[in-house]
Parts: sequence; C-alpha cells; structure tokens
Amino acid sequence: MAPGGGICKDVIESRVTFAEYDMATSSAELRGSPLRKAATSLGGNLGATSTNDVHELLECPVCLNLMYPPIYQCPNGHTVCSICKARVHNSCPTCRNELGNIRCLALEKVAESLELPCRYQILGCHDIFPYYSKLKHEKNCRYRPYHCPYAGAECSVTGDIPFLVMHLKNDHKVDMHDGCTFNHRYVKSNPHEVENATWMLTVFNCFGRQFCLHFEAFHIGMAPVYMAFLRFMGDEDEARQFSYSLEVGGYGRKVIWQGVPRSIRDSHRKVRDSQDGLIIQRNLALFFSGGDRQELKLKVAGRIWKEQ
Repeated sequence: MAPGGGICKDVIESRVTFAEYDMATSSAELRGSPLRKAATSLGGNLGATSTNDVHELLECPVCLNLMYPPIYQCPNGHTVCSICKARVHNSCPTCRNELGNIRCLALEKVAESLELPCRYQILGCHDIFPYYSKLKHEKNCRYRPYHCPYAGAECSVTGDIPFLVMHLKNDHKVDMHDGCTFNHRYVKSNPHEVENATWMLTVFNCFGRQFCLHFEAFHIGMAPVYMAFLRFMGDEDEARQFSYSLEVGGYGRKVIWQGVPRSIRDSHRKVRDSQDGLIIQRNLALFFSGGDRQELKLKVAGRIWKEQ
C-alpha cells in the first residue's frame, strides 16, 4: 500500500450501509444497494457510514461513473478509474501528484463484496448482481431502453416501445398503418441521384405489435441499389416468432423476398449493411418502373405472419 493511502485505509475501517437505489449510473448508483457479503469481506458488521461516503469511494472524480478494476490511486490515496487515468495524463485530478501505477486493492475488494440491482430496475428488471457482473448484464438486459428506429437522422431518443411509437408519430411524422398486408409506393423523379437521402419509413401495427418497413437507396460497392426490409419493435427472440415477404415487379416479372424481421436492437445501418432484405438493382428497378426509365415508380407489396 502506498504511503498516505488514506482512502483505501478508510475503506478497510469502514462499515457501510445503503439507503434507496437510484437509477443514475454515477453518483447515486449505490443508494439502496444491498451489501450482502460486506461484513465477511471487510471483517466487520454493517455499520453507519453514510451513503454519500460509500458512493464517493467508488465514484471516479473525473467521469463520475462507478469504478471497476484496475482502480488507481496517487500517493495521497486519491483514486481514479483506469479510463480517466489516461485522460488526465497520469496526473491526480485531486492533488495533481503523479498517479503512477499504484492500485487501490482495498477499494477493489470492497467493490467485489457488493451486490447491486440492475440500473433498469424501474423498468422491470428486479435481479441483483455482483458489482463486477452488473455492467455486463446491463449491456444486454431485456428491460434496457430501445433506440429510436428512425433512419433519416441521428436521433438519440431512447425509451420503451409505446413511447417510441408515439415519438415516431409525433416527432418524426412517420406514417402509421394497421394491418398485416401492405403496398408501399416509392416514387422519385431522378432515380440516378442515389447519393441523396432517398429513404422512407412506415410503421405497421400487426398482431398487436409494431413493425418498421424501411425502403432506401444506397450503393453496394459501386452499384446503385434499392433495398426494402422489415424491423420488429421488440427483442430478437420475439422477432423470430414472425416472418414476412416482400414483392416488387412489373411487366410480367417479379422479385420476391421472404425472411424474418430484425429486432430494432440491431441498428438500421447494421441491418442494411448485412443486406438482409429485398435488394433491387437500379436498372431492374427502372425496368419495373416502365416509361422512359427517367422516373422511379416502384410498388413494394408485403405480408407479415406469425409462425406457429
């Protein structure tokens, strides 16, 4: 232990208790957290150290997030997380002494003794996790918020499905339709301008769930193409309960695609780049459009059904 390692020493002598749990990942994360194994790990009974004292020990003074090993300390005992250690150029953010590579092993031990609720407890997850398992769980927690599936802009809004449906309708003015069959019409006066943001999003209410139909133009390599695909507003295991088909054609010719809708847990770009949908080369799309091949007029018909 480094000389003057005051915080780590205080951790050993502390006996902690917690009040109510707060959703925040940073300063309020430890409120209400059960310290089920701390008495054994720290060699004492649960005592009366305040909640603020405890969270200050495990909170990085730079990013304000909870710290995970390796936790570093300066010779005066001030701690910092490993990510912020590089950000502050190895200088203690509290006293400006050089940090070096001194680990605060006692604080890491305290963290190991904790069991915390998932940060999405208020959304329905009631499981308790060891401190070091909590982050891994939260990255894949089925109750974590969904990202807005709108593809036309970098929308940072997150929430549950009912909230996102209203958000798409009210804020993005997305068309909403009821039914499990559809005819999506796509018209563009200059189909050669593939680089322009040529895309559309429509939401269908079917089987009491919501599905996002995407249609857009982009390039695969140097080839301009159009692509249509369906995303399910829910988790992947639910998405696999459904199938869908898409069909486009004209002048006695037809292209049909059948697949499983992708969850909106997968980003729009990820689904598009995986080419998991109906892909139409521009020349074929122009053929389907007829006329002088100077205007794109496509009708994409589709159907959604539930697998038995």
